[in-house]
Amino acid sequence: MPTPPASITETARFPRAVPFIIGSEVAERFSYYGMLTILPTFLVAQFFNPGHEVALTAGAEARANELVHSFSALGYALPVVGALLADWVLGKYRVILYLSILYCGGHALLAAFSHDLPGFRLGLLVVAVGMGGIKSSVTANLGDQFDQRTAHLLPKAYGWFQMAIDVGAAVATVLTPLLYAHYGPAVAFGVPGLLMASAAFTFWLGRRRYVRVPPAGLRAGLRQTLGPGEGRAALRRVLTVFAFVPALWMLNEQSSSEWVLQATHLNRELWPGFRPLAEQLQVTGIVFGIGLNPLLTYGLYPALARRGVRVTALRRMGAGMVVAVLAVVVVGGVQRNLDAGGVPSAWWQVLAYCVNTTGVIMVAITGLEYAYTHAPKALKSLTTSLWILTIAAANFGLSLLHGSIARGGWLAGLHGANFYWFFVGLMAVNVTLFALVAARLTEKTYVGPPPAAPMLA
Repeated sequence: MPTPPASITETARFPRAVPFIIGSEVAERFSYYGMLTILPTFLVAQFFNPGHEVALTAGAEARANELVHSFSALGYALPVVGALLADWVLGKYRVILYLSILYCGGHALLAAFSHDLPGFRLGLLVVAVGMGGIKSSVTANLGDQFDQRTAHLLPKAYGWFQMAIDVGAAVATVLTPLLYAHYGPAVAFGVPGLLMASAAFTFWLGRRRYVRVPPAGLRAGLRQTLGPGEGRAALRRVLTVFAFVPALWMLNEQSSSEWVLQATHLNRELWPGFRPLAEQLQVTGIVFGIGLNPLLTYGLYPALARRGVRVTALRRMGAGMVVAVLAVVVVGGVQRNLDAGGVPSAWWQVLAYCVNTTGVIMVAITGLEYAYTHAPKALKSLTTSLWILTIAAANFGLSLLHGSIARGGWLAGLHGANFYWFFVGLMAVNVTLFALVAARLTEKTYVGPPPAAPMLA
């Protein structure tokens, strides 16, 4: 992608629709992480081991992890469907608005059926459909607001987008466990629903400011995706890169489930008189990421570029994978101590969260940008959904693994520290293969046309 002239670089501003997209994302991520933060411990305490029997702990935790990752797998698989609706049929604006309303209904079901497992599962299903349906369209809609004159601002915009995710997640991670502890599950799952309603409202308020790319139509979309030419070539390049990402997400997704349940067995007194809830330890990595994100985007990457180091997208992703696996080494060491009868300090998990966040930010922001910039116009929501599909694949794998452990299947040996050592080895192989493939991959970016006038509702 050519560098824009200096005059354009100096005068270009963020499109006026961006604040509505970012503001909506903060509230939506609060709603999602608010319910996800308490979900593993809630499932164990409410449904799988309400009597807190020690003999049932391992099996109950495996069943909870299985359901959490099944829910996440579905939620992160459905963006493909939402993307096809957005790119080919309804357009991004309508998909986001309609499914956001459905998303609110899912939260209402979670609050209403917090003591009934079948009803609660239905709520999870509806939340997954709403969340998954809008996921790819939200990020692609952000990219649609930029054109050739402002394309150089895209990395910063996606950096702000990631910060919106982190802020929403951080507040939810601190607040929702407190709501659960003091007011019970109905309130704890209901408040995220109110935040999702505010997310939908904020998005609607920006309706007159969005640049809306009209849907290409079913026939045109199929022709560009499946026919010869740039569409297939772009998809092939994107899929080649994305094939190595699920391993990274398999490490990261454990931080909101397996690590939370591990924290219930740790010494969580971080300093005298301060003992956070097990679910709240996650906030350390999120807050760390809020500070790290601009440091990388505005500090480290430009500094390396000025010194002649080419900080390409693929190099950032490879480095992030290496960093993330170090976090699993730390957590594996904590688990080995627990297996031996020790009670290690939660400070080790704090370290692991911060290291993991560093690696994930390097991959996640870059991956979102890569998914958008490396696809033709008619495929941008689709390629973004394929990026999100890598998270679904990771959660599906984790769900199968925990299902096998819970039922004493052929993967039952992956318990305790062995569970984490398995992923250290998996990631080592993954990074090696990624480096070999990335060194031989040619890239092509697609930048949008000059800006069109926003379409009014």
